[in-house]
Amino acid sequence: MKRMTNDVTATATSQLGFTADETREQALATLLEQVMNTRSVSDEEGPLADAVEAFLSAQSHLTVRRHGDTVVASTNFGREHRVVLAGHIDTVPIIDNFPPRWLKPGDPLIREDVAAAHPGERVMWGRGATDMKASDAVFLYLAATLTNPQYDLTYVFYDHEEVAAEKNGLRKVVESHPDWITGDFAIIGEPTDCGIEGGCNGTMRFDVITHGVAAHSARAWMGENAIHKAAEILNRLNAYEPQTITVDGLDYREGLNATLIAGGKGTNVIPDECRVHVNYRFAPDKTLPQAKALMMGADAGIELGGGEGVATGGVFEGFGIEMKDESPSARPGMDSPMARSLAQLVKARTGRDPLAKLGWTDVARFAILGIPAVNLGAGSPLLAHKHDEQLAESELTLMADILEDWLSTSAN
Repeated sequence: MKRMTNDVTATATSQLGFTADETREQALATLLEQVMNTRSVSDEEGPLADAVEAFLSAQSHLTVRRHGDTVVASTNFGREHRVVLAGHIDTVPIIDNFPPRWLKPGDPLIREDVAAAHPGERVMWGRGATDMKASDAVFLYLAATLTNPQYDLTYVFYDHEEVAAEKNGLRKVVESHPDWITGDFAIIGEPTDCGIEGGCNGTMRFDVITHGVAAHSARAWMGENAIHKAAEILNRLNAYEPQTITVDGLDYREGLNATLIAGGKGTNVIPDECRVHVNYRFAPDKTLPQAKALMMGADAGIELGGGEGVATGGVFEGFGIEMKDESPSARPGMDSPMARSLAQLVKARTGRDPLAKLGWTDVARFAILGIPAVNLGAGSPLLAHKHDEQLAESELTLMADILEDWLSTSAN
């Protein structure tokens, strides 16, 4: 069977492409299956990046560049405006959900909510199905087939989104090659059920630390128990009441939670240190410095890589703090003309109004660059990272329909 020119010579581990006689629906499913079958847990993105680069390089209308395991492909049609379509190619670790497979209707692995929403459909099951290889497959299809858009387009397939911000491939490209990531509007393919989710909560992770004095547990009075002191940290976390904050008409729910706790060096030793790892998710009415001030005081001077400092105010006043990770929030950006026109189209196709994105996404990175951005992708955000991650096949077609129509010369 002869393949189209967008097919590529196979890499050592993977190959992307679809045949000339496949329908659009079949081509989308083929690309999803190929992307899904290439394992790409964070730190293992190389083979998929190789395949994506080869696939995009076979498209004569694209200029393809690569930095690390991030691949950037751009059109240069001389259009007045440019849109960036960005998707991360890494996944969270596998939990008995690889290799992936298509599930036929009635398969017991299909979730009841997915079956009810998509009766009689095939379902792709496996790691990355919703977060976010389905959107990657749609972007790859558009990159190969959308050759007369009303905007110039930049496709970004980047690594290390699911881990610490310092590793993020999009961040590294922006720092090393800012001219590669320019535009008037951006779409991040995070799962949104093909609706629009505007902006995102910011996030920070830090250890709250107590100190004590080590001693033999048979003579505990000779020491000072750091783990016992951590009870006050937990009390403050329990007393925290999450707020829902409206920003530009969208409701963002905040959260403050302990996610890890560690302390002690032996079963008969009074511990001299305890660390409670805390994750704060804050609404886009706050800058990163403002959010830090609420947690540890405005003048604490505690920065990433700076070691332990002492909170001078905020929720954890008086405790030691060591920053581990931080990323800013992003306002919705729904006042952008491009965002408004896309939202109108999405509303017409799905009946859905824009919602707030509660998790952190790289819309925040585009906001720093001054590029309005929204989240729009195939699959349910509620299934991201779950062991039974899955996606109904029609989600691919719906996402492709929306973006093809919006990006085409007849869209406006």
